[in-house]
Amino acid sequence: MSDFEIWSVIIALTLITILMRSSFLMLGDYFPLPERVQHGLRYAPVCALIALVTPELFLTQGALDVSLANPKLIAGIAAAVVTLTTRSMIAAMAIGMLLFTVLRA
Repeated sequence: MSDFEIWSVIIALTLITILMRSSFLMLGDYFPLPERVQHGLRYAPVCALIALVTPELFLTQGALDVSLANPKLIAGIAAAVVTLTTRSMIAAMAIGMLLFTVLRA
């Protein structure tokens, strides 16, 4: 590809991205989302985080490892329990990281 084609693609993709992301802000009042969709979108960040973290907990060197010898899984379960009982994200991170460090040592 020539330099002109590369820069054309970069500029076009930039414009498309800006238009797609700003369309929700510019057209939000004209096309309101239904209440059920708005309610469902509140869970999107949590679902994305779970989708990113879960494979890391269950995989060890690319293989499924669901055993008590997996320190990531044990620390993740402990962090989840702390989160559910105390509702403190900082406590969950601290206990999860502390337990993970102890189990790896």
